[in-house]
Amino acid sequence: MQFTSEQRLDDGVLEREFTLGEIPGTLWTPESAAPVPLILMAHNNGLPKAQPRLVARARYSAAQGYAVATIDAAGCGDRPRSAADEQARADLRRAMQAGEPVDEIFESFIGPLVEKAVPEWRTTLDALLSLPEIGGPVAYSGWTAVGIRLAVVEPRIAAAGFFAGGYVPRAQREEARQVTIPLLFLLQWDDEGNPRQRALDLFDAFGSKEKTLHANLGGHTGTPWFEVEDGDRFFGRHLK
Repeated sequence: MQFTSEQRLDDGVLEREFTLGEIPGTLWTPESAAPVPLILMAHNNGLPKAQPRLVARARYSAAQGYAVATIDAAGCGDRPRSAADEQARADLRRAMQAGEPVDEIFESFIGPLVEKAVPEWRTTLDALLSLPEIGGPVAYSGWTAVGIRLAVVEPRIAAAGFFAGGYVPRAQREEARQVTIPLLFLLQWDDEGNPRQRALDLFDAFGSKEKTLHANLGGHTGTPWFEVEDGDRFFGRHLK
């Protein structure tokens, strides 16, 4: 892991950009002399790590005493996309504008994104846990599709917060039964692009004995800020 830049922000949080092979990422750490727990934070469906809502969540959590890291996985952010990825995204835009079914198009590029992203997240986790300022435990927050697979294959993930918005491939809907860690699931009741019943069925499928559903009125990007604060209280119960 090579740090390429750093700056101390107004809230005392240290923000550092890094590269790990071809993987670009950002790490936020609090002002703390002791090793702190880690939250891996991923945005939905390949949006960039610099997306303002993700950055705001990361900075808030870091100021509360967590290390927070995010990456641009393959095909996400500024990383190059394959011709197949570009065609799938073009097909998706056309189908949505025409009011046509989009599930199979989502399957064609979200499924491969998950398959590529999870190994890179695990590689990043290895590198992060080697840093003296990070001591664990580890949680995951964000993109449900990646989070499900990561929770199933990565025993170091102790708790997870998932956002119901964003397409979850059929393979991950089946894997949800294998997720047994404590779980907080956030649902926007009026999310125009994600059927409510599908999200409720997914919550029902999770195998966790401790799982909580928070549902709020509003569209896809309308998650209230207090859910970020509640999320940190949830992580506090399982990481600190």
